[in-house]
Amino acid sequence: MAGQQPSVGRDVHYVSRGSADGVYGRECRAAKVTEVGAWLPVDDRDVDESERVLDGRRFRTVEQEWHPEACVLMVQNPTGLFFNTARHDEGQAGGTWHWPERV
Repeated sequence: MAGQQPSVGRDVHYVSRGSADGVYGRECRAAKVTEVGAWLPVDDRDVDESERVLDGRRFRTVEQEWHPEACVLMVQNPTGLFFNTARHDEGQAGGTWHWPERV
């Protein structure tokens, strides 16, 4: 819905990712916004592996970028609650949130 802004306490829908083997498909779940705006990882596949070891300890560099419409959500599943940070996507890709459809 154009013009809406996420805010703490708003009801939204979260789209589950489904299982990797395809047994479980993506499902739309009720969710509540608990925090607005989030740092989300950017693809880090180009990090040089030789830079990941320091003093015998392995490190991974994860570049992040700020997403003002990403939200931390309390997702309501049939088996219980879980908390997840998700990007906004009205196209309803798995692992994202969108505004509830009007019926």
